[in-house]
Amino acid sequence: MKIRVGVLYGGKTTEHEVSIITAVQAMNFLNSNKYEVVPMYLNKENEMYTGEPLKNMDVYKDEDLLKRYCKKVVCYSKDGTLVLQNKNGLIKKIIKSVDIVIPAVHGYNMEDGNIQGLLETYGIPYTGSDIYGCTVGQDKVFQKQILESEKVPVTKYTWFYENEFYENELEVLEKIKKVGYPVIVKPARQGSSIGITIAKDEESVKNAIFEAIKYDDKILVEEVINNMTELNCSVLGSNNYMETSAIEQVMGEDDFLSFKDKYIGSGAKKGTKNIGPSKGMVCASRVIPANIPEKLAKDISETSKKAFRALGASGVVRIDYLYDKKSKKYYVNELNTIPGSLAFYLWTPVKKDYPELLDDMINIAVKRYKNKLKKTTIFESNILSTFDGTKGTKGIKGKLN
Repeated sequence: MKIRVGVLYGGKTTEHEVSIITAVQAMNFLNSNKYEVVPMYLNKENEMYTGEPLKNMDVYKDEDLLKRYCKKVVCYSKDGTLVLQNKNGLIKKIIKSVDIVIPAVHGYNMEDGNIQGLLETYGIPYTGSDIYGCTVGQDKVFQKQILESEKVPVTKYTWFYENEFYENELEVLEKIKKVGYPVIVKPARQGSSIGITIAKDEESVKNAIFEAIKYDDKILVEEVINNMTELNCSVLGSNNYMETSAIEQVMGEDDFLSFKDKYIGSGAKKGTKNIGPSKGMVCASRVIPANIPEKLAKDISETSKKAFRALGASGVVRIDYLYDKKSKKYYVNELNTIPGSLAFYLWTPVKKDYPELLDDMINIAVKRYKNKLKKTTIFESNILSTFDGTKGTKGIKGKLN
């Protein structure tokens, strides 16, 4: 009997379309001999649809077409599985059942632990990091604070909330000045390089802050690394086992790897079978393996495992680095808990193809789920059986009468 794998994606996020790309790729690479693949697409109003047409990119070009040929569903847990029940019509029929979920979501409201919390409530196993790992993974300030405490190299930075900038602009600008211009300004909890700007002076930093505030009320400002190249490494595993991928060198057209570089660049215009007009992160210009010294590659590999453990990650992640070619120093830029395209292209050079990577992700998730079942989560005793309800209730007696 095949394992029923739900691929959950889309949602109310600025990275909605990026999530679709990642999900369609994964659905088309899951081993059909092992798995029954169940699309779980959330539109921008968080309405869920399922159906075979969702495995093809073309259906997302016409929402009316999607609604016509796909079923609108709601989900709930039943007998240890997650069932998808049709929402429309008089007869409520179960359309599909799911044994495990692959969250292929990206961005704020989706990748930050919200979806993982929902799946925990349903009691269904899922791939990737848990609630805590995803929350930390989405918040770049949390990441830096934790990595600093673990002696993992990060760039100089400062951070603030939107209201703090409006209430005390001069104090915030003074903190940024201490970081040193030029700086890079970004929403602390966004992804795919959305809302990021490089500012070279105080006047341009204000405009950069206004741009970042469009997407988040928590803002991160970091020093710009000169003579910089971007290096990425993926980690697969859990807290007791980790392995690293090949390291890539990213060649962006902009000053940093922008949303355009990742998803709208020249590579994105090349279609692939079933995946459609965009290859996601696969389209970005890159060199794999990176043309770097062997010692640097080894150091980055070990640092990646250290960061993976410190941030409580699981499954497959991608860790992005900034490397100063002049000083020969590297810094962890951020860890992506659900990387674009699930970073499968980084594993191919080390002889792990995409179907095998997805297998590994599922196996890790199942082991974590089984281990969690062994932990104590509730107590058998009922403390209310000996509780004297007449004490300490003076304030509410009038409301109960």
